[in-house]
Amino acid sequence: MSITREDLEALMQEVEQEDPIDFADLPFDEQDLRALVATHLCEMADAMESFSEEDRRLTLLAVAAKLVLENMVLHIQLLRRHGLPMSDTANALLSRLRKRGEGGEGAGGAGDGGG
Repeated sequence: MSITREDLEALMQEVEQEDPIDFADLPFDEQDLRALVATHLCEMADAMESFSEEDRRLTLLAVAAKLVLENMVLHIQLLRRHGLPMSDTANALLSRLRKRGEGGEGAGGAGDGGG
């Protein structure tokens, strides 16, 4: 792999400056969590060494998309659990998804699932 765990951790922290993570009161050290994730991702990238460049890109894109979706679902669940409103942007997106679901397109009521 062309990036070390430490370099990836540093990049993660740079990204967090623009979009901070709320670690709240988790009983774990933030830096330990970053190290765990960076190690896992570096190991995953190393395991893809035999992949073509296109397959590597597609795999990493699929992993990123899954993580963004999971993060969005968890965020919505937390907001609902605490009775907090979603942002206008999130409401607009979910409204579009609901309309697609009502129109018979593949959304199937996304965003209406329980927590």
